[in-house]
Amino acid sequence: MTSLLILLKGDLQRMGKYHILTASLVAALLWIAVLYFTEIQDITFIFPLLIFIDATSMSMVLIGAVTFFERQEGSIKTLLVSPVDKSEYTLSKSFSSVFSSVLTLIVLYLYAFYFKEINLDFGVLLGGVVLVALFHSLVGFVLTFYSRDFTGMLMNMMKYVFVFMLPVVLEYLGILQHELAERLVYLVPPKASMLLLLASTGEVTDGEVFYALLYLGLGSVLLFAVVKKKFDQFAAREGGI
Repeated sequence: MTSLLILLKGDLQRMGKYHILTASLVAALLWIAVLYFTEIQDITFIFPLLIFIDATSMSMVLIGAVTFFERQEGSIKTLLVSPVDKSEYTLSKSFSSVFSSVLTLIVLYLYAFYFKEINLDFGVLLGGVVLVALFHSLVGFVLTFYSRDFTGMLMNMMKYVFVFMLPVVLEYLGILQHELAERLVYLVPPKASMLLLLASTGEVTDGEVFYALLYLGLGSVLLFAVVKKKFDQFAAREGGI
């Protein structure tokens, strides 16, 4: 646990050094701009959507950015011979990503609370953001491990966005209304993520919440196992071994 805390502190400092936290705050300000120019006063409907986009996409980008920055510093290859446990390394990076998503949530919610009307359970939304960001940070690891550089990682992430996330967003906005398509989106991770965030509004059933928790919980465990298995191979490749 002590090692994990030390790694987490280092990762947060590294995020500041690479201006990743700054970029996260800038993204939060952009979402605030979206809310500001939204004429609707009650933003309960749009707020979970903005949090969904941020907690999923930013979590993946953050993992890719930090990992490839570390590659440029030559620190990736040292992990093969260092006493740092792969599990702690992965959790540290993932928790850093969760921290960024929670920070964005707090900033957006404070704006919405004081300048707009919003009716949702913040505690439930916070728990949802933690699990959604954790899951997608692990997705970010997988995308990074199968990419040659950060640009390639972004391209892989865009494929994930178009194939898995976009249909969920279209369904939420009422644009995708085909019955078969609405059933198929339940097979993809972003649907479970959206349901978990919408639980804060009370608009989903207990069964859907259970499905979302089970999906993201088991999915996180499976992805964590994949990341641990592929980590040495990635580190050896980046180290030129």
